[in-house]
Amino acid sequence: MAEKKTSFKKFIIWFWALILGGVLILAGLFFTASVGGFGALPTFEELENPQTNIATEVISSDGVTIGKYATENRTPVHFNELPQNLVNALVATEDERFYEHSGIDFRGTARAVLKPGSGGASTISQQLAKMLFTGRASSNIFKRVLQKMKEWVVATKLEKQYTKQEIIAMYLNKYDFLNQAVGIRSAARIYFGKEPKDLEIQESAMLVGMLKNSSYFNPLRREAIVKQRRNVVLLQMSKNNYISEDEKIKLQQLPLDLDYTPESHDEGYATYFRAHLQKVMRTWVRNNPKPNGEEYDIFRDGLKIYVTIDSRMQKYAEEAVKEHMANLQSYFFKEQARNRTAPFYDLEKSQIRSIYERAKKNSNRYKRLIAAGKPVKEIDKIFNTKTEMKVFSWKGVKDTVMSPNDSIKYYKHFLRSGLLSIEPQTGHIKAWVGGINNKFFKYDAVAQQKRQVGSTFKPFVYATAINQLRMSPCDELPNIRYTIPKGKYGIPEAWTPDNATQNYGGMLTLKDGLAGSVNTISANLIDKVAPENVVRLAKASGIETEIKANPAIALGAVDLSLLEMVSAYSTFANRGLRVKPMIITRIEDKNGTVLKDFVPETQEVLSEESAYVILNLLEGVTQSGSGVRLRSSWSSGGGAVTGFPYGFKNAIAGKTGTTQNQSDGWFMGIVPNLATGVWTGGEDRATHFAGIAKGQGATMALPTWALFMQKCYADKSLNISKDDFEKPEELSININCDKKEEENIDIVPKGDTDF
Repeated sequence: MAEKKTSFKKFIIWFWALILGGVLILAGLFFTASVGGFGALPTFEELENPQTNIATEVISSDGVTIGKYATENRTPVHFNELPQNLVNALVATEDERFYEHSGIDFRGTARAVLKPGSGGASTISQQLAKMLFTGRASSNIFKRVLQKMKEWVVATKLEKQYTKQEIIAMYLNKYDFLNQAVGIRSAARIYFGKEPKDLEIQESAMLVGMLKNSSYFNPLRREAIVKQRRNVVLLQMSKNNYISEDEKIKLQQLPLDLDYTPESHDEGYATYFRAHLQKVMRTWVRNNPKPNGEEYDIFRDGLKIYVTIDSRMQKYAEEAVKEHMANLQSYFFKEQARNRTAPFYDLEKSQIRSIYERAKKNSNRYKRLIAAGKPVKEIDKIFNTKTEMKVFSWKGVKDTVMSPNDSIKYYKHFLRSGLLSIEPQTGHIKAWVGGINNKFFKYDAVAQQKRQVGSTFKPFVYATAINQLRMSPCDELPNIRYTIPKGKYGIPEAWTPDNATQNYGGMLTLKDGLAGSVNTISANLIDKVAPENVVRLAKASGIETEIKANPAIALGAVDLSLLEMVSAYSTFANRGLRVKPMIITRIEDKNGTVLKDFVPETQEVLSEESAYVILNLLEGVTQSGSGVRLRSSWSSGGGAVTGFPYGFKNAIAGKTGTTQNQSDGWFMGIVPNLATGVWTGGEDRATHFAGIAKGQGATMALPTWALFMQKCYADKSLNISKDDFEKPEELSININCDKKEEENIDIVPKGDTDF
């Protein structure tokens, strides 16, 4: 009997010794972890500012995020920007006693130990600690236990440092929801096309369901499994009385209803603009370091770049380019089916081979192979070998099998286009479309590309004559061949340009001369004012490219960018005052501190009177000249003139331009508070329509402008003006040419043909 008592007493002693020993060991482990024995713990400063890569946001003038620069596409939101249904779903699923514990849920931990498989014991605070400071769980059991201790210590520190709401916001901002959706804001935008505050219950439930393992619960790959997981979250919300049983049943029956909206550099709106802005920002950060001397990292530091682009106008511009170019391309394909040297004209076989060879060597594939040390013969073999690839088409990206050389030929058949729109009074660029698809056609037709501008340069000749000689739109010049002799202005041969229509005789007013793009009048005018004065005015208006002061510039024999041209035309609309184009209004750091406010740069170029007279001349182009199809009901371009007829009745000053062999089509159009230019053409100048009907600027470029403006006018929130151009109070130059126009009605080249 005594032995039994002794044994029982020993058992009791051992039992309590084990319990106390375990507690002491646990306490020791906690203490060791708390003093950094298992690895350095985050400092107070690190807890205050956990190292997180934050995406830089590009924010439009109307407050819409149109793009990001990021290594991780994360844009943090505050707790008050989260919907309550999202918070409820998170707590119900991941940490039911979140508001009751201080970082560690001992009940949950005990359940997990005593009943394996009953669910994880990690609280939201522990999961945040793991994401911020301890990293991926170790496969080694001993190391995992030590890591868990560290997570517990960090979790309790987080609970002391932050409120429960802040912890929830930090957790949701940190988690990677996959598919470039890092953080809850990116996830809401990418999967559902909305801001977090607008998420509905079932949408929040899906995102919370992904927290278990976003790689496995990927809605783009495993929709059925993700829906099951979402329904588990809804069940948890019901169990915790966040939603009723009836709500749960109804919501569980709904489809995922994704609105997948990728946010990569090649996706979304204003892709060409964002690529240009990135180059501008790289220069800016080099010249504007942080207070500690380091450069800002636009991919990690969470800057906010407020830009001049209007998201609505950008959308309309991209839609207009797409609508017209898809239609125009169909006509181009039909024509090239009959062209033995498609898509080129006027080239020898050796020249065509050179174009393809140059394109091959400029391709990323070729450059990668060269960098990898591949011999030229092997590279040539690769370029002639068929392979699976995705290619662009106007009906969507298509999977096909072709050789890289064939893909080069395929892409050479596509016409390209660019559109730029500027608010003349502020210099703010409101829409920037650099091409037809940034993923497949990287070259930017707005800022990078320079092409011959044709007749769109003629207004600078007329403006010089008006500003310098005080000429009137009603002044007349003879419509006869005009010769500038050899040696004058340094030209090597005598220069006598022909009219494209071959019509000569009689007298023409300046207004009729510009409306009909009559070359004899332009040649006469440039000789009156001298080419160097035209160049001086063009440069002052915003053209930065070096222009040789020879008479041929009167017909547009100069290569310029669309950005330069629209900037210069904006000067006419702004009463002769040039405002340098702006793309950024403000830059802030991640805390909202303003790093830079940008102000417009201005310069007086023309008198207000001269600028108004030029606008009056350009209005004539849309009333009776090459831009008349904006108002008329007849068009020589047929179905290629997308959306015709347009029926504009408001004041529009414009000018079309078509270069030699129809290589480039331009249209510059101005209303009182918006100047917009469009260029269309092939990548190579030998890629063009065979005839003038479809190859002129009035067919290739004007329809895009018309479609864009129709969309802008339809959106009343934009307040795009339909008013007349504001007339100066004192106008000494005569612009009333009614009598003279009636007299010359049989002489002026009417219609919409542009040269």
